[in-house]
Amino acid sequence: MKIVIIGGTGLIGSKVVDRLRVRGHEAVAASPATGVDTLTGEGLAAALTGAQVVVDVTNSPSFEDAAVLEFFTTSTANVLAAEARAGVGLHVVLSIVGIERLPASGYFRAKVAQEKLVEESPIPYTIVRATQFFEFVQGIADAATDGDTVRVPPAAFQPIAADDVADAITEAALEPPRSGTIEIAGPRRYPFDELVRIALTAWKDPREVVTDPRAAYFGAVLDEGSLVPAGDGAHLGKIGFEDWLARS
Repeated sequence: MKIVIIGGTGLIGSKVVDRLRVRGHEAVAASPATGVDTLTGEGLAAALTGAQVVVDVTNSPSFEDAAVLEFFTTSTANVLAAEARAGVGLHVVLSIVGIERLPASGYFRAKVAQEKLVEESPIPYTIVRATQFFEFVQGIADAATDGDTVRVPPAAFQPIAADDVADAITEAALEPPRSGTIEIAGPRRYPFDELVRIALTAWKDPREVVTDPRAAYFGAVLDEGSLVPAGDGAHLGKIGFEDWLARS
C-alpha cells in the first residue's frame, strides 16, 4: 500500500516512514526537503498519485498567532484538496490533547481550525491527539527560563515518547478510518513542575525550577486538566519518562 507522510522527514514523520517500510508498505516522505510544499501545493499531486493513505504530521515553522493559523489552514486545505483529486481513502492527522480547552493559545486555536477542516472534508479520517513529547521538554524548559530560574505551573502533565507517538500514528494509518479522535499519552501523569525538575536533575542542569501557577504555556494559563486526556479512554505509551531520560 502506498502511504504518503506529509512532514515525513521530521521527528515523528521519519519514524513513521521507517515503521511502514519495515511492514512492507510504500512509505513516501513528503516535505520541502523532498520537493513537496503544502503551502503552495508544489509537488503534492505527484506525491499523492496512487496513494491510499495520507498521514499529516507537519508543524508550523512559526508559532506567531497569525502565521501558525495561516500555516495549518492553508496547508491542510491544500492537502485535502489534493487527496480528493487523487482518490485517497484515509487522512490521518497528528494533533494535540486539550486544544479546545486553551483558546488563549494561538497555536492551539490553529490546531482546532486544522481539525475542523479535516472533519468537514469528504475524505475519511482519523485524528490522533497526543500529549507533549518527551523530546520537547528541554525546549519547554528553555522557553520558560528567566535568568537562572525556570518558571512552570504545577498543572498535570502526561508527556509521551516520540517512538510511542510514531507507533500510534502507524497503526492509525493501517486501520480503517475512525471518523473521530484517538487520544494518546505517556504512561504516567506528573505535576508539570516536578517533571521539569526531574529532567533538569538528570541533565545536571543547575537552573532552579520555580512553581508558578500563572506561568503561561503557549500563551495560555493552565488548570489541572488542560493538557491531559479527559477520562480513561486514552491509549497509553509504553516508554516511561525516567527510562527515556536514562537512555537519552
